[in-house]
Amino acid sequence: MSATDVTPSAPALPDDELARLDAYWRAANYLSVGQIYLLDNPLLTEPLLPEHVKPRLLGHWGTTPGLNLLYLHLNRIIRERDANVIFITGPGHGGPALVANAYLEGTYSEVYTGIGHNTDGLRKLFRQFSFPGGIPSHVAAQTPGSIHEGGELGYSLVHAFGAAFDNPDLVVACVIGDGEAETGPLAAGWHSNKFLNPAVDGAVLPILHLNGYKIANPTVLARIPHPELEALLRGYGYRPITVAGDDPALVHRSLAAALEDAFDDIAAIQHTARAGSTPTRPVWPMIVLRTPKGWTGPKTVDGQQVEGTWRAHQVPLAQTRTDSGHRRQLQQWMQSYRPEELFDAAGRLRPELAALAPRGDRRMSANPHANGGLLLHDLDLPDFRDYAVPVNRPATEIHEATRVLGTFLRDVIDRNRDRFRLMGPDETASNRLSAVFGETDRVWLSPTEPCDDHLAPDGRVMEVLSEHLCQGWLEGYLLTGRHGLFNCYEAFVHIVDSMFNQHAKWLAVSRELSWRRPIASLNYLLTSHVWRQDHNGASHQDPGFIDLVANKRPEVVRVYLPPDGNTLLSVADHCLRSRDYVNVIVAGKQPALAYLDMPAAVAHCTRGLGIWEWAGTTVGEPEVVLACAGDIPTLETLAAADILYRELPDLAVRVVNVVDIMRLQPPSDHPHGLPDDEFDALFTCDKPVIFAYHGYPWLIHRLTYSRANHDQMHVRGYRERGTTTTPFDMVMLNDLDRFHLVMDVIDRVPSLGGRCAVLRQQMVDARLAARRYTREHGEDDPGITNWTWRSGAEREGGEIR
Repeated sequence: MSATDVTPSAPALPDDELARLDAYWRAANYLSVGQIYLLDNPLLTEPLLPEHVKPRLLGHWGTTPGLNLLYLHLNRIIRERDANVIFITGPGHGGPALVANAYLEGTYSEVYTGIGHNTDGLRKLFRQFSFPGGIPSHVAAQTPGSIHEGGELGYSLVHAFGAAFDNPDLVVACVIGDGEAETGPLAAGWHSNKFLNPAVDGAVLPILHLNGYKIANPTVLARIPHPELEALLRGYGYRPITVAGDDPALVHRSLAAALEDAFDDIAAIQHTARAGSTPTRPVWPMIVLRTPKGWTGPKTVDGQQVEGTWRAHQVPLAQTRTDSGHRRQLQQWMQSYRPEELFDAAGRLRPELAALAPRGDRRMSANPHANGGLLLHDLDLPDFRDYAVPVNRPATEIHEATRVLGTFLRDVIDRNRDRFRLMGPDETASNRLSAVFGETDRVWLSPTEPCDDHLAPDGRVMEVLSEHLCQGWLEGYLLTGRHGLFNCYEAFVHIVDSMFNQHAKWLAVSRELSWRRPIASLNYLLTSHVWRQDHNGASHQDPGFIDLVANKRPEVVRVYLPPDGNTLLSVADHCLRSRDYVNVIVAGKQPALAYLDMPAAVAHCTRGLGIWEWAGTTVGEPEVVLACAGDIPTLETLAAADILYRELPDLAVRVVNVVDIMRLQPPSDHPHGLPDDEFDALFTCDKPVIFAYHGYPWLIHRLTYSRANHDQMHVRGYRERGTTTTPFDMVMLNDLDRFHLVMDVIDRVPSLGGRCAVLRQQMVDARLAARRYTREHGEDDPGITNWTWRSGAEREGGEIR
């Protein structure tokens, strides 16, 4: 690789500084190789023996020397400018580099006190890497200074921008691997610069690291002509600064100059924006770094080229424990870094090299922005009770639950303009949250047209038609100590399934690390849900995100199905106050019945589930339990209870509504789990339970399989029967409608049997009539659409008379 593309230099590095920088880089590379290979003999004070080498060689060398180089030169900028910088590692499998640098800076030994700066500490540092009982090979929660798990590629850039929002003094250096650059989320992530306000936000410095190869193939961006690459990046709105070469001295000098250029440009952009002029979208700098894959490693192994090829991606010398030739080559490789010049006899980094690291919180491995709980401030929340919908009689008054929530969120935004953002893929108004635009706008720094609605550089609502960007921005925002909410159509939140997976795993690990402080929870509001996507059809009908969430570690996941606006307010307030969870709230946006006044809603949400005495026909032992979770299942359950009350007034019916579905599990399976005696008191030990559920019915069976009455649990939910049709036809397609629930009661309660054959037939006929009405009129029967709780003169004020 030539150095012909190297950026013109700034003031030249003095030779003595260049020598120290190169030595520090060699130290980081040495520690990185040691982590991949060694169990013992960390300073190579004797010839390598098989027992010095790990039996399982795991890790990724190819990207590591480039990461070490960038970390080193960012440290130089931090020292010279007192810059506030964090480091996001897109090629997260380069874990040895970030661990090595955290160790060299001293942070690692401060966090893990048993790994000191001596020979024994080096031995422990090496041994723990990718070793049972140790740390992962990726940059993970265990790595000080990290907010980005690199296990799945594609999200580094959106995490970086999320970290920069509302962090005016922070520069987020984001290394993007050229393999990662091929992913869809990363390709969209370049557009995040259109949402970064230089007046109030920090800066992101993208560094596209092109080493030419991924696991087994060349990478797209490394092989296209360089002018084409620069044109692409300029088209994204960046000014690329290129550094390329394989001569360490030339690359050191060029990279130092490139970073000086980039940080000067960032400072100038921010100074202009903060001088009082109206913010406009600037052209931000970025760096393109071309270096060989596996640089400074073995050039050939067993007669095949390794350095500069895909063979350097993971472990270049794979048989080191069993092959003496590989072992000699490993020793030569490690000795090429001249460890005796880097560490003293006791295993300490030499003082003149240790002095190259920043101090205190300026160390990227110790920066508090990379441990966001250290900076977290509680939200200033208004009293959610002040936004309550009056409920004089249950199930008789209409409101839109998410519109009610929107008024609450409006004031949350107003009171927390430096620490709360609302994210969503172009759906804030569609999801009935438009009240927030009474206090804020959508973030927008590009030109506007007269017809545009609520666009401004300082908006607190972030909309872009990419669920990946919304999720990634919010994760970066939370991980650096702020709060937020992601609202999304229920069916399309699946687009970020794997991002949720990664974040949930991060939370599960970080909760076990005493030095990681709790962060604000990742809050999802899923609306435009399966039962009210009848107009868009099957493509918009999928409640399965709940199932995915329920698979994760129980200490970090919560799922709430508030049935109306007041319960939604109570749940939202709780979730915004919580820490270290993923909270999923599923709520409807269409006009719907209100069931509980605010005091009753708070009590019900606090319990997580409970008996609605006003909806049943007994306060004693029931003959059947009608259970429900979700707004539409609740509606259909109450309508079924109404029919049963009118047609079978002597039948003892209990209605149980579930807001927190994790309460259905035993305490051994989830912290919110209900003890068996309490569960049995609600659902009985031997009576049929007809459970109308918002999502796929088998999840309820899974959550309750160990309960005494599980065999009597009969669950109705979504069964992949969807199309463009009317709302009531949707519930009929899935046998969740009120008439079918009544049929289930007749079929399951032994005392009914044949004596209710006429009523059962009437329910079948009612279903046929309802369907026929839709086919004739294109809408649901008004008698169904306009149903309210009206069981006759015997009931007044919700009491049983």
